[in-house]
Amino acid sequence: MKAILMAAGMGTRIATKTNEPKCLLDIGNGPLIRHTVELLLNNHMEVCICLGFKGYLIREALRDYPITFYENPFYRVTNSIASLWFSREQLDETQDLLLANADVFWQQDILDLLLADDHKILLLADSSRRLSGDYFFHCENGILTDYGKDMPEAERTSEYVGIARIQKQEIACFRKQLELLVHEGDCQLWWENTLYSMIPQKQIPVQDIAGHYWSEIDVLQDYENILDYVHRHPQCL
Repeated sequence: MKAILMAAGMGTRIATKTNEPKCLLDIGNGPLIRHTVELLLNNHMEVCICLGFKGYLIREALRDYPITFYENPFYRVTNSIASLWFSREQLDETQDLLLANADVFWQQDILDLLLADDHKILLLADSSRRLSGDYFFHCENGILTDYGKDMPEAERTSEYVGIARIQKQEIACFRKQLELLVHEGDCQLWWENTLYSMIPQKQIPVQDIAGHYWSEIDVLQDYENILDYVHRHPQCL
C-alpha cells in the first residue's frame, strides 16, 4: 500500500506559535509528521510527502526515513489539489492508496479501521464533533451527500478527519478526475475535492471514527489538546 501525505501548506492560523510547517510541531517525542511516517512505515507502506512551505525543514526532520518527496513550487497561491498533482505519478493502479493531511494526529487504532473496511473508496469522519469543528459532512446511511466549512449545524452529521483510502481499482478514475479539475484551472481546491466531485457518479462511503482520538492542527488550541492527550497517554508515542 502507498501513502501520500499533504504537507505543503503555510498554516497561517497557527503562525503565532511557529514559523515552520504545522506538521513539524513537537508532540513529545519529535515532530508530528515523524509520528505519522513511523506509523505508516510500521504498517509496511510506501510513503510519499508533498512539500511546499519550508519543505527543506521537513526533509531534514525525515532525512533518515525512506520517503519520496515532491515539491509544489506554487504553494503560496494554490491549495492541496496542486500538491497532489505534482505527485500524480504515484497514482498508479498497482497498489491501494492512503491520502492524509500531514497536520493530523492519529494512531494505529484509526489506521486499523481504515484498512479493515472493504469499500473501494473511504473517507473518515467523526460524528462526535459535528457541533464544533473545521469542515463538516452530511451523510445518509454512511454515504457522503454534502460537505462544507459553513454547513448549518442542523445539517451536519460529522466532522471530516482529513484521511482517505482508495483501492487500486478506483485509482484510474480518481486520477482522471484530478486531471479534469486541474485542467479546469481551479487550483484553490483541496485534494479532497477530487473525491467530492465524483459524488454524482459514485457513492463515497464515510467511516465514523467517533470514540477514537485524533486532532487536526488548525489553531493553537488544537496543538495544546494533542500535547495534553499525549501527556495523559504516553504509550501512544
